[in-house]
Amino acid sequence: MKKSIRRIAVVAGAGAAAFGIAVAPASANASTVWTVNPTPANYTATNSGNIMLTANIPMTCTTSGASGTMASNTGNPSQVATISAINFGTATTPCTSLLGNVTTVATTPWKIMAKDYNASTGVTTGYVDGISAKVSAGACVFTVTGKASGTYTNSTGILAVNSVSGELTVTSATNCGTVVTTSTKPTFKGNYAVKVSGTSTIPTIKGSNP
Repeated sequence: MKKSIRRIAVVAGAGAAAFGIAVAPASANASTVWTVNPTPANYTATNSGNIMLTANIPMTCTTSGASGTMASNTGNPSQVATISAINFGTATTPCTSLLGNVTTVATTPWKIMAKDYNASTGVTTGYVDGISAKVSAGACVFTVTGKASGTYTNSTGILAVNSVSGELTVTSATNCGTVVTTSTKPTFKGNYAVKVSGTSTIPTIKGSNP
């Protein structure tokens, strides 16, 4: 029996590794003190690669930018930054989809929330909260609300947004037929390079539990 249990454990571990699943215990002490440097600070963020919003059909933006403020805070989860403005596409580089060009109008502020910090990698794990946006793709118009999981890496200044199904919801849809409905579960993915406004300085976020 012990050999069988050992064999199952080995196979399970190998399977997890094959699928890139991290088999590790959760942090014993979640961060409750969040140190942002510099603080407070205004920041700007510019997309690094395409930004993707998928609501049954993919919508691609080659240009996107955001701005807001960031500051040290306490708690878990804890708000470490505010997105006061965010745009998707421009008049000359619109976002695109199979339904036609896509226009997205965000209702801000959105909040960047920190939950966990890995001191060895300098990566903060959390999510963008309070997302609300009206999306028009051709004649189809729908509203997206919710949150999107993400990470922030101190060494690169990259805010990587990588939502999972169920975090965002469609609260209303008009002229979308069965393509986009209130049952649709959109996803929002993309990387943003963050800098202190007017500089080339990459801000850092560090969590601790004194």
